[in-house]
Amino acid sequence: MRHVDELIARMTLDEKIGQLNMITANFVITGPTIAGDSTEGIRAGLIGNMLNLWGAEAAHAVQKLAVEESRLGIPLLLGFDTVHGQRTIFPIGPAEAGIFDEQIWESTARQAAIEAAEDGLNMVFAPMLDIARDPRWGRLAEGPGEDTYVAQRIGSAKVRGFQGSDLSAAESVVATVKHFCAYGAPTAGREYASVDISERTLREVYLPPFEAAVKAGAAAIMPAFNDVAGIPMTAHRYLLRNVLRGELGFEGVLVSDYNAIAELLNHGVAADLAEAAALALKAGVDIDMMANAYSKGLPEALRRGLVSMPEIDASVRRVLSLKERLGLFDDPFRRGRKVSLTVSGDSPSRALARDVARHSIVLLKNDGLLPLTMERRRIALLGPLADARSEMNGPWSAAGQASDPVTILEGLSSALPDCDIICEQGVSLSEEDRSAIPLALEAARSADIVILAVGEGARMSGEAASRSSPGLPGCQQEFVDAVLDLGKPTIVLLSAGRPLLISSIVERASAVMATWWLGTEAGNAIADILVGRFNPSGRLSVTWPRELGQVPIFYAQRPSGRPANTDDHYTSKYLDIDVTPLFPFGYGLSYGNFTVENLRLESGSVPVDGQIIMSVDVVNNGGVPGEETIFLFLRDPVASVARPLLELKRFAKARPAPGERSTVRMTLPVSDLAFPGLDLTCAVEPGEFEVCVGTSADPKQLLRTRFRVTSGGGDQISHS
Repeated sequence: MRHVDELIARMTLDEKIGQLNMITANFVITGPTIAGDSTEGIRAGLIGNMLNLWGAEAAHAVQKLAVEESRLGIPLLLGFDTVHGQRTIFPIGPAEAGIFDEQIWESTARQAAIEAAEDGLNMVFAPMLDIARDPRWGRLAEGPGEDTYVAQRIGSAKVRGFQGSDLSAAESVVATVKHFCAYGAPTAGREYASVDISERTLREVYLPPFEAAVKAGAAAIMPAFNDVAGIPMTAHRYLLRNVLRGELGFEGVLVSDYNAIAELLNHGVAADLAEAAALALKAGVDIDMMANAYSKGLPEALRRGLVSMPEIDASVRRVLSLKERLGLFDDPFRRGRKVSLTVSGDSPSRALARDVARHSIVLLKNDGLLPLTMERRRIALLGPLADARSEMNGPWSAAGQASDPVTILEGLSSALPDCDIICEQGVSLSEEDRSAIPLALEAARSADIVILAVGEGARMSGEAASRSSPGLPGCQQEFVDAVLDLGKPTIVLLSAGRPLLISSIVERASAVMATWWLGTEAGNAIADILVGRFNPSGRLSVTWPRELGQVPIFYAQRPSGRPANTDDHYTSKYLDIDVTPLFPFGYGLSYGNFTVENLRLESGSVPVDGQIIMSVDVVNNGGVPGEETIFLFLRDPVASVARPLLELKRFAKARPAPGERSTVRMTLPVSDLAFPGLDLTCAVEPGEFEVCVGTSADPKQLLRTRFRVTSGGGDQISHS
């Protein structure tokens, strides 16, 4: 810190504000404004950080400007949206979350960090930990799904992967965890819209993933665009200072989202840039990304007495301390010195991408058609995503090359070289042009089997991509219906960033797979599943609705005083559809046949400072190897505050060989049963709890047993 304090003592006001200023390099555009030439600003010490620049040569060039040509020689933070990969693109957030494997989550972040560092970067704007329970919201495609516990585990794994054990290492980058907080609950699922939720929901659902990331050592956090109950997050002093820095103990750097400080004027909480800058700085936001609010507004705010020099110095100190932790003062060019980036077909990164991608695919339906056998010689591969290379990358893959991904056609042709594969697009992703449908239908008629590759385009999910009705866009549904009317055995592959409204397709198709956007190795991974090279093991990280009217939909809902009952009119249900989802959280089929049985606890009575030890047997009744995901849910039937019907507390993998069984054992400290009580103070309330174990959140499929939390011991277990 002595070096940092000495630097601050030598800095002018403009140079201090420069350290709080982040400007885009124009490699990509992520917002409504772009910067001009930043060269003179870097030389003058007015720009201390940049985003949207990658590649060692470019990174070293701007770093050299800062280090060798500015007065104080302070190196730059260079950040980038490495959301699901840098050069090698991995599956999007909800797809990777559905693997339920912390080792895999960490490994993809580690590979992305290595590639980002080789590109000369020292900061990534990831992981994205926004809980999303409304498929209308486009940024569901970036995050961990609907569950808080899953997001906690992903947050910890990703921070470890990006930052490594030593942040100054040449292959480590700063993880900028985003978006704090509750960004995934906008009004009507509309991007950037207001969020209005209770403090209980904030503390139970949306804060815990960030707390886990902070505990894992996250060096930076990005506040969200949204307001919470009228207070924009960029100016939310209570949540950023009192909660994040105070309660959660975060000591790192807060980086605003793109242009967010200037947008405080649009929110209606600031009259000009000086007021906006003062609000953000007082809330603890250290770096102003692309708003020029600090450079233009802080001097005036200082003159008006809206901020003080010690407050500016505090943010400058955090930014400089982060640069010191990164080792930038010792060697600003250590990242990008090893130029070995490659995404060739046989590179280790592509092997990892293929393995992760096939683990991410969720088999939603299979009437026995899959895996494909060599008996079927003629295949019609139809749909707008059958041979759509760039779409496979999905959103937020700016450093990934559009030419890199393997298409579905290429993957299938490689896996089935002796089959006659006819590929016809039929329709486009979003246009209403039906002129090519007859040709595609003719191909289907001549085929033994039809594979339909349909869904969204990559730009239909992600930021600023909310959809009022997330069904198949354009005339794809009409095209799918026409193909299914032919009565051919048909497999439907769904590429999308959200659950789509597909009830009629699931009812009629022979097999349906959620392939999300799988990235660089998409086509090979899909082919591996189709031909049985890999037994599908992906599970849903989000609840899949039947119809739009069910959203927001998620498994961890609180009980109603009048639970749904089709025989009782005055209960919590719909008049026109079933209240249950099309597919529950955790759902996913395999080519095997697993059963879960013999749930047992070591003790039926556990002290408040003890632990619950659960065991369950998993039997592979099928003829193929595979893996099953086991979920441990808890339910607190009687508490001071109504608790969710199910709360995920643990998950684990079982891999019994065909005809064999394996035992899954999970340990849960009683302290994990704590929740915010009537006064929002977290505590464990002694009493009876229910353990619910199974392969999804479907309440009808769960094994259940009970235990009691007391101050003493006991051995009786109550079964239900």
